Amino acid sequence: MKKRLITSLAAGAAAMLALAGCSAGADANSGGPDNGDKAKLTINVFSGWAEDVAVSNVWKEVLEEKGYDVTLTTTTAGPGFTGLSQGTYDVNFDAWLPNTHKAYWKKYGSDLEKLGAWYDKAPLTLAVNKDAPVDSLADLAAHADEFGNRIIGIEPGAGETAVVRDSVIPTYGLDKMTFVTSSTAAMLAELKKDIADGENVVVTLWKPHWAYSEFPLKDLKDPEGALGAPDSINTIARKGFSDDYPTLAKWFGNFSFPDEKLFDLENKMFNSGADESDYPKIVQDWLKDNKDFADGLTK
Repeated sequence: MKKRLITSLAAGAAAMLALAGCSAGADANSGGPDNGDKAKLTINVFSGWAEDVAVSNVWKEVLEEKGYDVTLTTTTAGPGFTGLSQGTYDVNFDAWLPNTHKAYWKKYGSDLEKLGAWYDKAPLTLAVNKDAPVDSLADLAAHADEFGNRIIGIEPGAGETAVVRDSVIPTYGLDKMTFVTSSTAAMLAELKKDIADGENVVVTLWKPHWAYSEFPLKDLKDPEGALGAPDSINTIARKGFSDDYPTLAKWFGNFSFPDEKLFDLENKMFNSGADESDYPKIVQDWLKDNKDFADGLTK
């Protein structure tokens, strides 16, 4: 009995060692980054923000080719900033500063790292169909009924939602219009439907966004500056990121994404009838077609 027990224990130990060896071998063969960086990375993605979804998926594909283990986690902006400040997430590519995400940066900025801006002069907008009867926010209240007395917004917790609610609406006397908030997807669906039906529509938008290349739109002028000056779009990370990922900190701090390439990718991802499950293949094919750009991201 004792001999059988010893034999059994020995076999179990051997099996555990074999498993450990297999695990170590798998790690060794995974081609993890040999540059001083940690291997695992969690990218936080702001729900509904097309440029963030596109850029995050690009980096996921590029980094996995380099041996990183990348996870994308989608939240709205508030939980995203909270998670980054607490170290739950490592990095996010869509901090609009100094205006749109001002409140979040004020609250959490001391616990975050700002790695760099990858897009300059990104304005918030209120956009209407090109043949709408108004050209300025100053005239919208007088024509509110021609827009169904509605402004179609995005997520309730989005930075732009706060700007429109707290600045644009009171500045231009739009308090009698209903500010509809739900999701970016719902806003885009309403925009598509109303334009197809020949109806006037006013929506909260921003640039860069693929909708400008898909629909006949114009931005309403903002003579009072209620939307704020254009932001830059920044890569932000949890505190200590640069120490744990010195190479990524350099790459993330140096890259930029030209309009024509971003709009091309966004159109393929969001305006082709593709599902989210199709994004990896779309991005992989796009990177093959834009090899010079892809290679430049990690130089």
